[in-house]
Amino acid sequence: MDIPTIAGLAFGLAVAGVIAFQLALALGAPWGAYAMGGAFQGRYPPAMRVAAVVQAVALGVLGLVVLSAAGIVVPDLAASLPWLIWVAVAISVLAVVLNLISRSAGERRIWVPVSVLMLVCSLVVAVS
Repeated sequence: MDIPTIAGLAFGLAVAGVIAFQLALALGAPWGAYAMGGAFQGRYPPAMRVAAVVQAVALGVLGLVVLSAAGIVVPDLAASLPWLIWVAVAISVLAVVLNLISRSAGERRIWVPVSVLMLVCSLVVAVS
């Protein structure tokens, strides 16, 4: 297995974890302190639960883009829209920055390493 494939799989695993977290928030898990800067302690209110589902879907698309660029799934997507991987890299940069500046210490502790991993993996796939 080559490095871009490993990076793609690592990104896929990380994004699956983040999607699971977002869906748990949407279903009422009391983990609001670990998302959105800790603005919603405990369970999310209904509007934020919808936002968590939207984020999960967006993350799924992001995962699809990186996995496609790594040649793991739907390689035709990356072949027809090769610039999409750079959108994934840019979003990953934004995620690192937003997690670094979060007011929630728990959010920083958990999501900064995850977002850095996703950034590195997406960048490895992008430059390969």
